[in-house]
Amino acid sequence: MSVEPFTKPSLPKPLVDPVLAAIDVGTNSLHMVIVQIQSDPPHFTVLTRVKEMARLGEHVGTGGLSNEAMERAIQALKHFRVLAESYGAHEIKTVATSAVREAANGSEFIARVRKELGLVIDLISGREEARRIYLGVLSAFNFAGLPHAVIDIGGGSTELILGEGGEPLFLDSVKLGAVRLTHEWIHHDPLTREEYEDLQHQIRLRLAPVVASLKALGGFTKLIGTSGTIETLALMDAQQRPEGPPPSLQGYCLTRDRLAEILRQMMPLTVAQRHKLLEIPDRRADVILAGGLILLEAMHLLKADSIYVCEHALREGVVVDWMAARGLIANYARYQATIRERSVRAMAQQYQADWEYVNQVARFALDLFDQAQALGLHKGGSQERHLLWAAAILHNIGHYINHSAHHKHSYYLIRHGGLLGYTEEEVEIIANLARYHRNSPPKRRHESWGKMGREPKLMISNLSALLRLATALDRRRQQSIRAITLERTAPDQFTLWLKPLDPLEDCALEVWCLENKKSVFEAEFKTPLRVICALGTLTTGTGT
Repeated sequence: MSVEPFTKPSLPKPLVDPVLAAIDVGTNSLHMVIVQIQSDPPHFTVLTRVKEMARLGEHVGTGGLSNEAMERAIQALKHFRVLAESYGAHEIKTVATSAVREAANGSEFIARVRKELGLVIDLISGREEARRIYLGVLSAFNFAGLPHAVIDIGGGSTELILGEGGEPLFLDSVKLGAVRLTHEWIHHDPLTREEYEDLQHQIRLRLAPVVASLKALGGFTKLIGTSGTIETLALMDAQQRPEGPPPSLQGYCLTRDRLAEILRQMMPLTVAQRHKLLEIPDRRADVILAGGLILLEAMHLLKADSIYVCEHALREGVVVDWMAARGLIANYARYQATIRERSVRAMAQQYQADWEYVNQVARFALDLFDQAQALGLHKGGSQERHLLWAAAILHNIGHYINHSAHHKHSYYLIRHGGLLGYTEEEVEIIANLARYHRNSPPKRRHESWGKMGREPKLMISNLSALLRLATALDRRRQQSIRAITLERTAPDQFTLWLKPLDPLEDCALEVWCLENKKSVFEAEFKTPLRVICALGTLTTGTGT
């Protein structure tokens, strides 16, 4: 039996100190933090944290999530939802990362969670994961305007970040994780010297170019570490100190020398011995050595003698992201409010888009969206409107590669360009809108189209029909059309009026282009469309 997406009864607006739950569906563990949001001054208070080591990505290297792993994760999420409801959570924000992102059946898992639990999972890219980790760290560390490096070692990936407290200077994600490396390179218990050397080589090979890019931007004051791997290693160090572990690991300093010593202690031990003698949790004991080696090699490459633990990570970053999107934060996350728009503009600049042209196309696309919405042709809201804008700005960046089939090149560049602030589904929608702004509409045989769900397909079909018209409205790239008006001129007919900048201009080329492109609009919205240059001499479109 299906369950409606998680919602609480609507409350008076604005919400007073709402409770928010944020869930991180990771490769090794699932984490949830439940917080109370306070608006004056803007901050959040952690009510509780919970973790379940479901090992979702244990077999993802073979192509997909196992049924057993999905079942463990779903059971954990079921418990998380019950706990969130018991705290009166008004909303549950759930994100998934490396394991689900890379699994061939990741979309199946997301669909099961929505159907069985009513939880909507946002799948995010590696760079977007890094951005939100950065937000989480900023909620717990004061950078004081000085550059800090951040490393997060997960089960499937490692994120590296450089920032001064405002907009991040560097974000990247590497396919290096404790679970991933353990399954790929460790086949003996304890591991052999050969396995250790192979593991070390692979880590250096994958980390070195990313670290070099980070270091090229300058030095940093401190290295900050997040994630269960780093916290476990810090706790092992603290337990060996005479005074014992502190009440909290927040800000705890682990030196590179002590980390190397802890790894030397673990090397000859079996997984069972690590669990018993070093008191490492059962589901961490088998992967901690690979995770520790990632950290040690990263510290060597970064030339960092010590690392400081931060207990806030991705899940707290999801909370900060939620607050910033609602205008509740104006200091350390000020940059976030416009991150999506600025990320799109940066990509357009990177691929040398003609700004005046794409801005004009975007203006026409949004005009068409608003007018079509007012006339009842579609029910899209602010989300759809923004995705249409992004696609309009980026629709022809494929010219950077080649004019021929540039719409396909645009799809590729958008899909793999690392847009920030978007979920993977949203990036896919933007990329497909660019893909279908010209030539034939979507077909089943198109791979990217075939993998999409029903709702995104409907959105793309609606919006691409509008984007096609918008690109035709400035075919000459001379901004010859001043304004457009879409009207219902008969019960079963619409008319698009063009108002030229020059009263004597007949806009013949634009009208001709619209005539060629309007068939997709007519098929999508099931209505004839006439095109008329309001002050010119040429009228096209029969309306039949």
